[in-house]
Amino acid sequence: MTTTTTATATYWTELDSPVGTLLLTAAPDGALTSLSVPGQKGGRSVQDGWRHDPGPFREAEAQLAAYFAGELSEFRLPLRAEGTAFRERVWAALDAVPYGATTTYGAIAARIGASRPAVRAVGGAIGANPLLILRPCHRVIGSDGSLTGYAGGLERKTRLLGLEGVRI
Repeated sequence: MTTTTTATATYWTELDSPVGTLLLTAAPDGALTSLSVPGQKGGRSVQDGWRHDPGPFREAEAQLAAYFAGELSEFRLPLRAEGTAFRERVWAALDAVPYGATTTYGAIAARIGASRPAVRAVGGAIGANPLLILRPCHRVIGSDGSLTGYAGGLERKTRLLGLEGVRI
């Protein structure tokens, strides 16, 4: 008996942005699988066998440029991030946080029906978000209104919130 494993191709490209170089990856169908920045905690880096091709990223590039120009407040891109069921619920809750608004870890926990002690796990799921900027984890702040951790760094978080008109 022979078992055949087929690896799924990963496409990648890099884009310049006001918050530094963005590394984007996508599945063969064009769904974005990650957006990372240099130095990101848990961020991706180009792997052997990945295919460098800016083609699948044209729409993402256009929407990101419009976002950074202050002309786009909601991304409409196919996203595919894989995580546990819990993480996927947290990430879906992030998607519901509107442009120019902030929320707290506790509010995200409440939105997904998690218990108060689960707030730390919610923070871990937010920190594991593989789609920075596109899935707006930068809009999550501490319960006291303070800026808290951001996998891309607090300076980037501050810049993204400022771009969206949030005053911290």
